[in-house]
Amino acid sequence: MRYLNLMASVLALAASAEAGALGSLARVSVVDRDTGVTLQTYYARGEYWVAGDPGSRYGIEIRNCASGRLLAVTSVDGVNVLSGDTAGFDQAGYVFDPDERYQITGWRKSNAEVAAFTFTDSRDSYAARTGRPANVGVIGIALFRERPQAVNAPPRIASPPAPEAGAAPPVAGDARGSLAEDSMAGAAALQRAPAAAPEARLGTGHGEREYSYAVDTEFHRMQSQPNELIRIRYDSFANLVAMGIIHKPRPAPHAPEAFPDSEQRHFVPDPR
Repeated sequence: MRYLNLMASVLALAASAEAGALGSLARVSVVDRDTGVTLQTYYARGEYWVAGDPGSRYGIEIRNCASGRLLAVTSVDGVNVLSGDTAGFDQAGYVFDPDERYQITGWRKSNAEVAAFTFTDSRDSYAARTGRPANVGVIGIALFRERPQAVNAPPRIASPPAPEAGAAPPVAGDARGSLAEDSMAGAAALQRAPAAAPEARLGTGHGEREYSYAVDTEFHRMQSQPNELIRIRYDSFANLVAMGIIHKPRPAPHAPEAFPDSEQRHFVPDPR
């Protein structure tokens, strides 16, 4: 019986950890690595949002829920987290076995190191420091299924696919579009927000080097466009409140005390 109860507790904790996760092929969440807390997601204006704590390190946690391997081409602030290139669907990404869970914790510097993701002033973000500030404030995960005939190999990083003879480029008017186009549209919506942000917008900095081992593998995509596209926008809590994304609860009205300067004795209350 204790074993069953323990397992129930573990399952409850696992469910709680994925409470803020998004996606169907894979479950994606943003984790504050300094506290270990999965950031709550808010849905507003057709977007998913999380509130980051300035100065904190964070990770993008992905769990493959599909029956086969998945490729996750991942971008932060419009920049590919593996190559540092301006993000596009046809680039390198992380490969996940079925039910595999992995936390992407930084900008990949080699197969053994990353530079940690940190919430920072947008002007100090990696994208801004490399001359690409237009898409700061968004995390993107483009998920691709694998061709059934491909041979499985130890997963981690897959290189961009070689161009196919006669292959047509993605249609610019595709409903899913590109991360850059989506971010520009979202930015335009934010400019129509009634309240101004009280503090500088958040971006993702190029933090300290950390050990993070990965190996190369081959991956043959089922199609050129993502099977699923997940996007999460982020900013500070104060800014999201000012933009109306997060609604702060109203404080309870103060109840007057007859003897405000006297301590009240408290005893153990009766059970209900």
